Amino acid sequence: MTHGIWTALPLMALSISACVPQGKYDAALKDAQTAHSDSQRCTADVAALHAQVDQLNAAIAEAQAHAAERDRALSDAQAALHDMQAKLDGSTAENEQLRKELARLGKNADALLAEKGSLAGALADAKARLEELRKAQAAAEARAALFKQLALKFHKMIDSGQLKVVLRNGRMVLQLANDVLFDSGKTDIKPAGKDALAQVAAILTTIIDRHFQVAGDTDNVPIQTGHFPSNWELSTRRADEVVHFLIAQGMHPEVLSAAGYGEFDPVASNDRSPCRPCL
Repeated sequence: MTHGIWTALPLMALSISACVPQGKYDAALKDAQTAHSDSQRCTADVAALHAQVDQLNAAIAEAQAHAAERDRALSDAQAALHDMQAKLDGSTAENEQLRKELARLGKNADALLAEKGSLAGALADAKARLEELRKAQAAAEARAALFKQLALKFHKMIDSGQLKVVLRNGRMVLQLANDVLFDSGKTDIKPAGKDALAQVAAILTTIIDRHFQVAGDTDNVPIQTGHFPSNWELSTRRADEVVHFLIAQGMHPEVLSAAGYGEFDPVASNDRSPCRPCL
């Protein structure tokens, strides 16, 4: 029976082939080729899709790795924050304990800080005062050195009684007696006074960086004349005369000034009121 089937099928196939027209066969063949090409394209598309899927899976895996790393970093940061918070809480508790201890001892942190500020202010004031005292000491030492220098320069005039070097109100004063410089009630410098002033001018020109004020005085006897209504005018005029004489002897005008004290600032008796250059 089986052998008969295998013999009949070829005959049937041959019989069918003989019955299909050539055009339909060619069309069917072309359709089969087209289907094959479509199958190949589908296979390529499927392969491309598989490749894209693989890339997407790789990207997803990388993203998941980054997310895991981020989660670990976030977890570490949260742990660190928790640790810092715990330390802060500990420090706050310790600080509170210290404040309580200070209060128990009768002290207060704020009071201590205020006391420190007061002490710092007092220290700054003390330093400023010390600096002022140092400057005052330096100025006093400079005046003492100048006083000694003047005393040495004028020692001949001092020894002869023509001149005195004294300190008045913190200033050095060269005292020349009026009876040497002027006659009573007069403003003309006497010859002996000119000689003395010439010696003074010669020495003062050697002293640099100093200004000199010529202060005229009178005795305490009031005067009232047509030229001098009071001792103010007389003393001022005498100071002016001395200033002009010193300039004529070579002193620079910019270092000289004149003042008159009348009888209100006498430094000697009636017959010895001086005209005095002051430094």
